[in-house]
Amino acid sequence: MHSAAERTSTRTQPSPGFSEEGDRKRLSATALKAYRRIVTHWNLTGQQAAALLGVSVSTWERLKPESVTKTLSQDQMTRISALTGIYKALHLLFVDAMADRWPMLENTGPLFDRRTPVAAMIEGGIPHMLEVRRYLDAVRGGL
Repeated sequence: MHSAAERTSTRTQPSPGFSEEGDRKRLSATALKAYRRIVTHWNLTGQQAAALLGVSVSTWERLKPESVTKTLSQDQMTRISALTGIYKALHLLFVDAMADRWPMLENTGPLFDRRTPVAAMIEGGIPHMLEVRRYLDAVRGGL
């Protein structure tokens, strides 16, 4: 059994952030690899992929090849983290191809207002990506 101090210190450990450049440098290659796979699985256009990542289309085109490694910004890492969580939640919710089709389907839910989740997240940026992630986690958890 853990003492109260051990339980408290475990609970109060800060969640990993992306403010430290060393952390971003270490994680960027893996994050880009994951993002490239999401782009492929969701069948995103170059413009959609760039917008979700918060970069220009020309910057996305430079980041797209597997051989490219670049230290991503805190903003870009946060976006990829949220999108990876959404991808994972969808694959836990749906056991078929719907997991990868869902982001591109018109949605009547209150977060989407008849837009596709991708369009809503492009328009709403990081806050909306995080909302979609929380929404899917809640649906998955039965809340």
